[in-house]
Amino acid sequence: MTYEELVKKHPGSLVEKIVTEVVNKDTVEVHFEDEDDEQWAVIKVHVYEEDKEMALRLLSDDRWVLQFGYYDDEDEFIELLQPLTQPEIDLIPKGLQKVMRKVVASEEGLRLPGNFLSR
Repeated sequence: MTYEELVKKHPGSLVEKIVTEVVNKDTVEVHFEDEDDEQWAVIKVHVYEEDKEMALRLLSDDRWVLQFGYYDDEDEFIELLQPLTQPEIDLIPKGLQKVMRKVVASEEGLRLPGNFLSR
């Protein structure tokens, strides 16, 4: 299965992987980022051995997006974005959703204990 197929057909499993990794960390950073006209809160998980990055984005209009990035054979970074449906959003703990909404509203990142986000 290609990364494109994984992101399009199985976003829920990637959301679960991200959430599991994040809530088990000692400290988690929720970043605020913007590009062009869009602003979002993002929480990222890096798989360094495989040169992959997975992330959950919450855009300012309350849209959730799965971000999956990897390096191709030419060492170019490819970023895949997949909007999340409500069942996939429901996999994100309410505590993490609340923190990400706060980051988008305040336009400032936060650093928190991972177990705080699992509530």
